[in-house]
Amino acid sequence: MQEKLIPGTVLHYSDESGIFSVFKPMITAAKGLTLGQVCSITGLSPSTIQNWVKRGFVAHPINKKYFSRQLARILLISSLRECMQIDRIGELMKMVNGSADDESDDIISEEALYEYFCEIIRCMDSQGTFHTEAKEIIERTISEYTGPDSGAKERLTLALLTMVSTYMSGKLKQEADGYFNKIKELSEK
Repeated sequence: MQEKLIPGTVLHYSDESGIFSVFKPMITAAKGLTLGQVCSITGLSPSTIQNWVKRGFVAHPINKKYFSRQLARILLISSLRECMQIDRIGELMKMVNGSADDESDDIISEEALYEYFCEIIRCMDSQGTFHTEAKEIIERTISEYTGPDSGAKERLTLALLTMVSTYMSGKLKQEADGYFNKIKELSEK
């Protein structure tokens, strides 16, 4: 079973709502987070975060400190970068909230956007439908399989889970590309 991490971080979470509220006391107490602290939270390298700032994907730090707005944007980008190209993530974020350095063109705060994203992920994780259904279908499909050794069936199950998950990731990526193109069309009107 894969451990549950706060999206975009290396921190574990429970099934509680209000995930971003975990970070607010840290940011307030420290009067902003240093690059090193953001790296510790996210598991990202300093050069990665600095690159995102340089490219305009994340607002510039204020006096070398990152605040809620920047951290939420970094966490969103970090959450998406596994399966979406960084330029496309930047474009998506711009279509939602315009320039990273300008709050006046935002349709939602970065913190609220991240909170909505986390709540949806939390609900999906708690239901676990895809994983549960896939595993049940695989077990049913290979129920009569007998392998050459005692661990063969487990290895086959894990291999099929890997293949099915990879295939479904591709299908989901195609679906995500369709949604991306739709928001792009709406943004260009």
